[in-house]
Amino acid sequence: MVALWFGNTLAVKDLVPCLGIPRRHRLRAVELRHLRYFVAVAEMENLSRAATRTLHLAQPSLSRQIRDLEKEVGVPLLDRTPRGVRLTDAGRVFLDEARAILKHTNEAVLKARAIGGKRETELHVGDFPLVAARIMPRLLRDYRKAMPDVHVQLHDWPVEKQIAAVRDRQLQLAIIIPPLTGNFRRDLRFQELVTIRVCLAVSCNHPFAQRTAVSLAEAARQPFIGLLHEEFPQHRAYVDAIFARVKHKPRFVEEHDGWAGLFSRGAAGTEKTKTSNAFDYPFRNRVRFLPLTPEPKRVPLGIISRKGRLSPAAETFCLCAREAFSLVR
Repeated sequence: MVALWFGNTLAVKDLVPCLGIPRRHRLRAVELRHLRYFVAVAEMENLSRAATRTLHLAQPSLSRQIRDLEKEVGVPLLDRTPRGVRLTDAGRVFLDEARAILKHTNEAVLKARAIGGKRETELHVGDFPLVAARIMPRLLRDYRKAMPDVHVQLHDWPVEKQIAAVRDRQLQLAIIIPPLTGNFRRDLRFQELVTIRVCLAVSCNHPFAQRTAVSLAEAARQPFIGLLHEEFPQHRAYVDAIFARVKHKPRFVEEHDGWAGLFSRGAAGTEKTKTSNAFDYPFRNRVRFLPLTPEPKRVPLGIISRKGRLSPAAETFCLCAREAFSLVR
């Protein structure tokens, strides 16, 4: 059977000598929102994606804000290309300092709230541990340095429960693969962190184990193991979408109530599962992950939150997550 898987901080005005900007330029109208917009565009390397996926702005408005920022700074920060944008040398310096300014701004808010008796002490985050296992230790270490007084509580729940919990404020944030059905973006924000490859997972003694790749048509003819449809409906939705282009469809012979059980069963047998290359970290010695041809569209992984202004603790977690996941792009 098989399975599928998925020193000192500079103020904005202090950037002038660092970037080689003539002294006659004065930074008069640079606001924190300009820095947030610039960081989002630089990380996504695309104005359109940053506008729609991260900032939820109209692209013309975001483009105007970035131009205003460059006008105030006095030098180009981005090179525009047909495929997106690239940081200039000045832009790379500005990005590092903009991140630091945003981070320290959040810390200042937390300190002020602590004095006023409104200190945040806990952050509840939905986790996808099998995908994030490689990144989460670094992310939590970085977050602890930035927010030493905030305890992060992780919750490993099905994606539907995580979405409901963010809506109901049980969770402030959740790291998920977004569902293919429903309209969760109507009232929640999704910030993409990374895209992950869809692979075929087989045990090391499976006939496919020595292959370098498997076609979608070949994979579809094999017995599959998967997740319980009642508890994980989106798993089957992704399987259906991936195999929509082939005549034969996967036949599920077993279903499990979690990824760990699914992979343990797969490692012991000849079945297959749909999976992602992101899962090779905890299961690399027991399961082979094979590319599918033609390669299915990559699956996004990101953070959901309620729309509106995030708390400093939640916003800092998002900043740390973007930096940590940027290392695996």
